[in-house]
Amino acid sequence: MKKLLSLALLAVVGCGTNQKTADAKAPKNIDPVPYGNTITEAELKTHLYTYASDEFEGRDTGEPGQKKAVAYLRDEYKNLNIPAAQKDGNYFQNVPLQKGSSLSSNLTINGQEFKFEDDFLSFNAQENGRIAFSDVVYLGYGIDDDKYSDYTNQNVEGKILLFKMGEPTNEDGTYVISGTEEKSKWGGARQGAASKILAAKERKAKGVLFYVDEMYPRYKMQLGYMKKNSRVSLKDEKTPFFYYVINEKLATTLHPTIATNHTPSMIKVDATLVNNDKVNDVNSENVVAIIKGNEKPEEYIVISAHLDHEGVKNGQVYNGADDDGSGTVAILEIAEAFRQAEKDGNGPRRSVVFLHVTGEEKGLLGSRYYTDNPIFPLENTVSNLNIDMIGRIDPKRTEGDRNYVYLIGSDKLSTELHNISEEANKKYANVELDYTYNDENDPNRYYYRSDHYNFAKNDIPVIFYFNGTHDDYHKPTDTPDKINYDLLTNRTRLIFYTAWELANRDQRITVDKPTKTK
Repeated sequence: MKKLLSLALLAVVGCGTNQKTADAKAPKNIDPVPYGNTITEAELKTHLYTYASDEFEGRDTGEPGQKKAVAYLRDEYKNLNIPAAQKDGNYFQNVPLQKGSSLSSNLTINGQEFKFEDDFLSFNAQENGRIAFSDVVYLGYGIDDDKYSDYTNQNVEGKILLFKMGEPTNEDGTYVISGTEEKSKWGGARQGAASKILAAKERKAKGVLFYVDEMYPRYKMQLGYMKKNSRVSLKDEKTPFFYYVINEKLATTLHPTIATNHTPSMIKVDATLVNNDKVNDVNSENVVAIIKGNEKPEEYIVISAHLDHEGVKNGQVYNGADDDGSGTVAILEIAEAFRQAEKDGNGPRRSVVFLHVTGEEKGLLGSRYYTDNPIFPLENTVSNLNIDMIGRIDPKRTEGDRNYVYLIGSDKLSTELHNISEEANKKYANVELDYTYNDENDPNRYYYRSDHYNFAKNDIPVIFYFNGTHDDYHKPTDTPDKINYDLLTNRTRLIFYTAWELANRDQRITVDKPTKTK
């Protein structure tokens, strides 16, 4: 996965941590190490013991604890004298959300009625109204990959699609796409479904009926849990796209041989879908501050982390110290380091944006809203460095193998970004950069599961910094006393140095591996 390229702008004169950058990559060739050293264990710990305390009630999206969290972040930026990103001086970018209090739909196909939950279900509130349709496009597995695509010669824009779980295999039992016994990104229950739904959206389908075979009872159980806890989504999603999970009864009514037949085809139907969902408004906000560049202020480096967590469940506070209190306080310390440089007359050449997003735990909602409604133009956004869990040690690693961080996405869009990241680490931080989860066929699919992805899908180069999951992940035991503050400090400094290089080099990095059609 790693591609190394010799870059003149990245020529290294030496390897010492006090080595100054070459070719005026930093303002006035200033050594960033003194500013990196302002990032300390003591300050990170002080922030985190407050931010991940019971007082903040788990920072659930739209709830009182989350309001305390955003107020804390706003006040810290005010204390640092770092201005709000928005022109009106408001640090809060309001993110309009809705919470589904009741999900209900009626579906009739060829005169036969199917019951919501018993035969089909949805996890998001759909746009209310009546949809009549006369045909369904069956797409087999619903895969759209360079190595295998069910969309070949299929125009699905404005159509309702039917596809199923799974992926094709070769005669020897290996999977066609991966070429091995390991599933590709299209095969898993969670990541496979997400990939297929995204492909349908990108192909501008009207909606999807997704046959999940024997997994249907699990989806139904999940819906029951979500109905108790309410599903949150972006309020301003005015798209005709809908997505329903369907059971075997409904699937075989539409396509009797769906289990064994993978060939795309057109199915004629006389069908009506009526949505009767009820939703409540939820008010939430991103927190956004900025240090303006002194030479290239209209180019932006965005450093992000999500400010929310799981809230309170059954009387227990889910503090979220690592997820993502660690990323949140890291940004505060990085911001302070850049601010100190600015006060010394060594402010960044490009603007640096500090973005704390809401609703990550609800589906990357705050970052999606920002990229759909950017405060600064996406075409002028040079890179996104996203921080989600950098305070702990992956249990798979030993104590002597602890000075590491997982990097995801650094080489996917820009070779330059990857090389700058590597060089910044060699010069300043000496952290092991582990690319285990950067593999496209990694079943965890982390590249698609944190806020950087909403930037990446807009062809903005990203790096996702991550320490891996652990036994306290999404549990009330994710508390600040379990954070490894020395590692949190080293990783935070690494991100600062990488941001410093990106903000201060002569030319903005190029996107040499775009995914979008220009």
